[in-house]
Amino acid sequence: MKGSFSISVQNNTVKYAFSLKRNITIIQGDSATGKTTLVDLIREYEQNGTDSGISLSCEKKCRVLEGNDWNSHLSLLKNCIIFIDEGNRFVESKEFASEVKKSDNYFVIVTREGLENLPYSIEEIYGIHTSGKYSDLKQVYHEFYKIYGNFNLENKIQKLITEDSNSGFDFFNSVSQKKYICESAGGKSNI
Repeated sequence: MKGSFSISVQNNTVKYAFSLKRNITIIQGDSATGKTTLVDLIREYEQNGTDSGISLSCEKKCRVLEGNDWNSHLSLLKNCIIFIDEGNRFVESKEFASEVKKSDNYFVIVTREGLENLPYSIEEIYGIHTSGKYSDLKQVYHEFYKIYGNFNLENKIQKLITEDSNSGFDFFNSVSQKKYICESAGGKSNI
């Protein structure tokens, strides 16, 4: 799957609207911001369709992946947007990372942990912003916001120190194009 996909999911009290641009999107944030509610709405719609009272709009199928049999379930999913709630420890495994790299699915992962095995972009880490009032009669609207903004470090770097004096140093020295000083520390204990 390639491209951008818009998703809107709502029931009579809550609505989420967002777009996915890359195959891995991370949702982070404090408790009670609506992360698990989003996954619950997707799960409920997946199980009961429109009888759930939930409306889901997306050109791709949206599925929830969870539990110990995640790998067998994932092998059956093609061209889907897969939501994974926090607490599913398999997302931290090398086996999961390997399956994601081979997959043609998009993944939306709710987590507060770092996922060192997954190749996701810092630009695809979001929190959930809520607007509207909590009330039985008014709908609460949720949208994603970027946790890390667009950084332009070009003019802020003065000196770059590399651990080694070989290929790492050679790479960063060449990338710097003499715009900033690049030097080797001669080993990690010297940094």
